[in-house]
Amino acid sequence: MQKISGKSVQNGTAIGKIKVYTKIGTPVKRIHVNNAVAEILRVEKAVNQAIMDLQNLYKIAVNGAGEDSAAIFEVHQMMLEDEDYNDSIRNIIEHENVNAEFAVARTNEIFSDIFASMEDEYMKARAIDIKDISNRLIHILTGEEENILSDLKEKVILIADDLTPSETVQLEKSMILAFVTVHGSLTSHTAILARTMNIPALISVPIENINELDGKIGIIDGKEAVLYIEPDDNTIEFYEKAVLEEEVQKKLLLELRGKPTVTSDGKEIHLCANVGNIGDIAFAQSNDADGIGLFRSEFIYLGSKDYPTEEEQFQMYKQALQLMEKKKVIIRTCDIGADKQVDYFCMDKEENPALGYRAIRICLDRVDFFKTQLRALFRAAVFGSLSIMYPMIISLDEVKRIKEIVSEVQTELETSGIPYAKHVEQGIMIETPAAALISDELAREVDFFSVGTNDLTQYTLAIDRQNGKLDSLYDKHHRAILSLIKMAADNAHANGKWIGICGELGSDLELTKTFLDMGIDELSVSPGMILKVRKRIMEL
Repeated sequence: MQKISGKSVQNGTAIGKIKVYTKIGTPVKRIHVNNAVAEILRVEKAVNQAIMDLQNLYKIAVNGAGEDSAAIFEVHQMMLEDEDYNDSIRNIIEHENVNAEFAVARTNEIFSDIFASMEDEYMKARAIDIKDISNRLIHILTGEEENILSDLKEKVILIADDLTPSETVQLEKSMILAFVTVHGSLTSHTAILARTMNIPALISVPIENINELDGKIGIIDGKEAVLYIEPDDNTIEFYEKAVLEEEVQKKLLLELRGKPTVTSDGKEIHLCANVGNIGDIAFAQSNDADGIGLFRSEFIYLGSKDYPTEEEQFQMYKQALQLMEKKKVIIRTCDIGADKQVDYFCMDKEENPALGYRAIRICLDRVDFFKTQLRALFRAAVFGSLSIMYPMIISLDEVKRIKEIVSEVQTELETSGIPYAKHVEQGIMIETPAAALISDELAREVDFFSVGTNDLTQYTLAIDRQNGKLDSLYDKHHRAILSLIKMAADNAHANGKWIGICGELGSDLELTKTFLDMGIDELSVSPGMILKVRKRIMEL
């Protein structure tokens, strides 16, 4: 028996035969050509075909994993249309008189190396996206079929050197028990897709001689981030019991749908869902969310090629409210910046983007942009129970300036005779130590707090949460973080305001009791965690 440790992308247990995924295709050869123009035309035709393929992949991903996860294929389309990328291919063909396949392969090496050499972990992970679009073009140019494992006859544990987003989304999920990759990162789009698909997965597993594993029996322990190869009888027996227990737990959780989230002594907690777009609301509803505790409006901007108009945003917010009927929907204003960059925002490169020009700082600097979103929000609020939440607050002056801009927007709507909701609940995120420390003053100016524990953790501990080298220091249960949350909760309640948690810690079952003891009024978690958290609360 061999035991190999890696990093867990998605918890869960799987036992089954291993299938090794190997990418087909012969190495691209350098061939001298006499007609460079013809080769450039071949590339242009291949790019158009690739974009059509990606549009089909987007539809598949939306149906299988939601719009949030499918967005990567829109990003890949934009990358295929990138001038620098295409200019590189054309220049290599023209200056070296080589075949289109070689020019694409050479451009892939150049751009992949650029991304891979970057210090930022998120940007490093984009190297796989460059490889994905380049391989797609080469497949089209050579006429080779992609090996998507669509003809599997039995359920398997899929092991690969790496998996691109398009490979992952096209897998027949009903035949995949789990997957393991030798490379990859926790912030890659593949990891995001794995979590959305709810498939147990490990990455960064140092497997040698990967092809020798094909057909062998394997076990994935997602919780402990371990892969077992050819396990002994005792190990198999232990994990077979774990698989059965997980199935029983899934069935028991389904019985909690429709039940109130109340502790055994009668304390009720609002249990809501975090979503990235309209498509995710179906997941929230199927898991019986009490409402939407965090609607990440920045994904509207990430999925657009230009600033979304007021009307486009209004229609999206209106649809979200109508889908949730009378349940509360808390929409966070645009939180672009840090690891969420948008080209058309034309922002300068920053040495420390997480500490830089982002979120409310952009909104208060680009007031017209901010007003466009606010107008759409106040107009949509007529159609349901909408609350607005402002991110990355560090001062009382920011809150007062926001209120001034809101007043201006309402006056503009009133003057124009456009229907809007005059009384909309407005709150702020507590995700900086500064906001927590002055939460007594802030509570007097807003209607509620929602704690963004991901950023609060990284700012309190001075640890970049995108940096995998610091994982051992990233202590989510650090007493300083819990003290700041407790301080914000006390100050909220002292001023008659409610407080929720919408960050990752909200779904940490080890802290559920701690948060209830603090008096936290609402927990907002990923849709797949709602029933698990409800079960935990009902046991307290």
